[in-house]
Amino acid sequence: MTSDLQKKALSDWFYDLQSDIMAEFEVIEDEFKHPTQLPGRFRKKNWQRSRCNSSSEPGGGGTMSLMQGAVFEKVGVNVSVVEGEFEPEFRSEIPGAEENPHFWAAGISLVAHPMNPYVPAVHMNTRHIITSKTWFGGGADLTPTFEYSQDTNEFHQAMRTACDKHDENYYPKFKLWCDEYFYLPHRQETRGVGGIFYDYVNSENFDNDFAFTRDVGTAFKEIYPTLVRRRMHEEWDNESKYEQLKKRSKYAEFNLLYDRGTKFGLKTQGNVEAILMSMPPVATWETNI
Repeated sequence: MTSDLQKKALSDWFYDLQSDIMAEFEVIEDEFKHPTQLPGRFRKKNWQRSRCNSSSEPGGGGTMSLMQGAVFEKVGVNVSVVEGEFEPEFRSEIPGAEENPHFWAAGISLVAHPMNPYVPAVHMNTRHIITSKTWFGGGADLTPTFEYSQDTNEFHQAMRTACDKHDENYYPKFKLWCDEYFYLPHRQETRGVGGIFYDYVNSENFDNDFAFTRDVGTAFKEIYPTLVRRRMHEEWDNESKYEQLKKRSKYAEFNLLYDRGTKFGLKTQGNVEAILMSMPPVATWETNI
């Protein structure tokens, strides 16, 4: 089982990664040099939770960080470190929770919705969960409105490199899992161009599994800013923005209907604002009649 020292190392890493990503995104805002709009800056908000609905005993909390700027129309980078007990109706859905309802969980979650329709939206999260079992999960996936094969290939290569350092079977397995997970059955289409998604990773070697999760976070921190800088100066018009808003509506549909992280956060009394941070700032739905 994960020790207190390991829990601290996990928490420190997630907060360090949050700080590094926030700093890099603010640098991008500075580099863009919008003629009328000041560069965006993150606003941070700390929050706390109770161990369960019927208790006032502290159950950890987290830091929600949100920025609205000239490059990033909305980007959130959140960290949570929480513990408590799962509600009875939710225990059957979580490995190990039926044997013991107590849990500890820490992780980072990021969603970026760029202003420019030619800059891809992105999601990344990594986490560690402890019940009577313990495991790592996470991943990163890219959702462009207008796909560029160069961007798609480089993003996937970054994820492949992070995976191959640990197990050559990881990338094909986690890429397929991503394609299957980020799929909208009611529309019969994937949310974006994929990436990797993994869960229940426990090789019985904490250091190795933690190193893999750190490499995923580091790979994301390096590749996504590269894609943003490549596309953020592309000229766009109302038509391309409208296409982006339609794409965002499908992003919202997935997160509200299918996303396991959203369900986990809401069923563990997490911070609602932080959980729904992933929602786009503006979206539109077409109705053909």
